[in-house]
Amino acid sequence: MEFCPKCGAVLIQKRKNYGCARCNYSRKEKVNLKTSEKIDEQKEIAVVSNKDTQILPIINETCRKCKNEKAYFWTVQTRSGDESETKFFKCTKCENTWREYR
Repeated sequence: MEFCPKCGAVLIQKRKNYGCARCNYSRKEKVNLKTSEKIDEQKEIAVVSNKDTQILPIINETCRKCKNEKAYFWTVQTRSGDESETKFFKCTKCENTWREYR
């Protein structure tokens, strides 16, 4: 796997080149996919596809479980359309998930 030299994210295949979904870095050469060990037929390999590349913003929000001060967040309309959306948080350290209603 190749990583972005600017932010460290995994490079993914875009239309005609490879690039970073986080900081828009791109390169025209092919990405080298090498493994450090020999792969047996019985082992499973994790594949990164376009479906797996969801980029979530990171904000300053204190985790109630580990007291880490950084968390991802996203919003979902969980109630009727005339009510405000629900904001979900996921800790960047322990991956604890919680929600906030407005």
